[in-house]
Amino acid sequence: MVDRLANSEANTRRISIVENCFGAAGQPLTIPGRVLIGEGVLTKLCRKKPKARQFFLFNDILVYGNIVIQKKKYNKQHIIPLENVTIDSIQDEGDLRNGWLIKTPTKSFAVYAATATEKSEWMNHINKCVSDLLSKSGKTPSNEHAAVWVPDSEATVCMRCQKAKFTPVNRRHHCRKCGFVVCGPCSEKRFLLPSQSSKPVRICDFCYDLLSSGEMTACQSSRSDSYSQSPKSSLNDVSDDDDDEDSSD
Repeated sequence: MVDRLANSEANTRRISIVENCFGAAGQPLTIPGRVLIGEGVLTKLCRKKPKARQFFLFNDILVYGNIVIQKKKYNKQHIIPLENVTIDSIQDEGDLRNGWLIKTPTKSFAVYAATATEKSEWMNHINKCVSDLLSKSGKTPSNEHAAVWVPDSEATVCMRCQKAKFTPVNRRHHCRKCGFVVCGPCSEKRFLLPSQSSKPVRICDFCYDLLSSGEMTACQSSRSDSYSQSPKSSLNDVSDDDDDEDSSD
């Protein structure tokens, strides 16, 4: 079906509409063989709080942006190559339901659909697109992904020292390796994570020790475990928290 739609006028028109919605600030999306599979509004768990974002699934990329005027105007376009994507379901808890993780080497985050059916459809379509891409290219699925950041609201004290309380003066920071919310003294070190930035990025002391000793797998698994155990609220080429693309969300 994708091959049949690839060169159809209807598909070209749909992609052109998406391009126009992002305006001149967005990147061109029309290329030979690209097909718009589906679109919809998902709730993205941002650093500050959950926010609605418009998502577009193509057969080779996932695109999302901020909603300015629904179905008419979006900004802050983000394009994620599907070859680098892996997804994992998230258990329902509190008001955050029907969610899954979108994981890539450069950025990972959680999204939530309005219904269980919508979640299932999104996950099935994404997995199918990724599988088809990898099959055609002969590549293997990505086994490296950036940490999913713990939202600011889930940490009133540093998640490493468990002592420093966050205030307007004592700011929250995020470790780029594990995603924990940490205080300044617990995250003074920098480490080069090539998949995320060409410059050394902020990491916590715990991850720095593991990375320096070569125990990267242990560091990554600690974040995966913490995500499933951390409390849920109700509801990345960066060097400091204020520079993160979602820090103003």
